Amino acid sequence: MYFWAKTLHLVFVIAWMASVFYLPRILVNLTETTGQADVQARLLLMGRKLYRFGHVMFAIAVALGLLLWMNYPVGGGWMHVKLLLVALLFAHYIFSGRWLKAVAIGRTLPSSRALRWFNELPVLLLVAVVYLVLAKPF
Repeated sequence: MYFWAKTLHLVFVIAWMASVFYLPRILVNLTETTGQADVQARLLLMGRKLYRFGHVMFAIAVALGLLLWMNYPVGGGWMHVKLLLVALLFAHYIFSGRWLKAVAIGRTLPSSRALRWFNELPVLLLVAVVYLVLAKPF
């Protein structure tokens, strides 16, 4: 049962990370399609659906992670750092969702260049999370 829970946890984390990576890309596309109402409407719809999907994937991943942690406790400082990094990833995701909602009510986004940099932040955080999980350095 442990390996099934761990497998499903990883699958839902991967699905959530796909949302984390793609939602800012939708924001970039929104900034680059100003004046194209039909394209923007489609991107906003895609963004809203992706944002909801990501929340569901995150909730399931967290539930499975807690189940694993309660049944097979893992200690060490690395876990605290990993959870902090996951919280930062979630904050990034929420921030992306707020920008998406702001566009829907007519507010403007930062430049596409700034959003492209914003889109790269989760990659660095994910690399650190994976390293911590595999190496358990402290």
